[in-house]
Amino acid sequence: MDSTAPNDGKALLPMQDCTNRLRPESAQRSSIGRTFMPKFLRIGVLQSNVSGYTSKAWCIRRVGSAVFLKWGAVEVSGAGDGRKVSWSRSPQEKTIRCGTAQRAQDYAKAAIARRRSHRYEPLTGPIALRRRSANGGAELKQALATILIVDIVGSTAKAAKLGDARWTKVMGHYYAAVRKELKSSRGKEVVTTGDGVLATFKKPAAGVNCATAIQKAVRTLGLEIRVGLHAGEYTISGGEMVGLAFHIGTRVAAKARAGEVLVSSAVKELMKTQSAISLKDHGVHRLKGVPERWRLWRVEG
Repeated sequence: MDSTAPNDGKALLPMQDCTNRLRPESAQRSSIGRTFMPKFLRIGVLQSNVSGYTSKAWCIRRVGSAVFLKWGAVEVSGAGDGRKVSWSRSPQEKTIRCGTAQRAQDYAKAAIARRRSHRYEPLTGPIALRRRSANGGAELKQALATILIVDIVGSTAKAAKLGDARWTKVMGHYYAAVRKELKSSRGKEVVTTGDGVLATFKKPAAGVNCATAIQKAVRTLGLEIRVGLHAGEYTISGGEMVGLAFHIGTRVAAKARAGEVLVSSAVKELMKTQSAISLKDHGVHRLKGVPERWRLWRVEG
């Protein structure tokens, strides 16, 4: 993961002539708020109070010898073509004065490369301003589901080895394979990251079976994945899914090695009658940012 938001505007190259200048908000908006800026998005699940997503958007534009940056927390709802992104609060903005157009161009290229290396994906759609409902908040709805987290192992090294063109093609096949298995298992895609997928299932067995099917499908592409599953409640607010359950699912996946599917005790408890699925005790683990220790189970076969 990358550094905190303020560092998104720091110089990334050893350029003594580049200087950072924060300008009044009104001046910033007049110069870059109404013009097109290449945008990047990173889906996140770790938040300091573990209440849900902390996704970030980062935008950049170069004009002559100056580079304009905009970044901040965003809310993401939906997936695929229907995905909507909006600022959670007013974004931060900064101007980088680089002295020459070439230095500004080099700065912009390095900044974009750094974002890409930290799992930011290009964002083609607009970033809307968040709108509050008339009563000051959105209607909340609780739901229970099995949450599946899929992550490619060693994706950065593979991308560097293959190059952008070949890696983009591989990722296209990867997402197609994942979505095919999700459809077959009646899973619901929630969000995608640069190389991962988060989905939900009504039944835990369907999630586990989908995970093993995805593993087999992506191996034909030369990819290895790690998968984590957790069952729990989450909140639906204005079409967005948030909750500690998503955070736990991500931490379960992080404990898995290449080719492993791990599930939490909550998933195992719901699968007591599923004799066709074999689970092996994977020990007790501390999940980063999550209270207490958790016993995890590895899917066998």
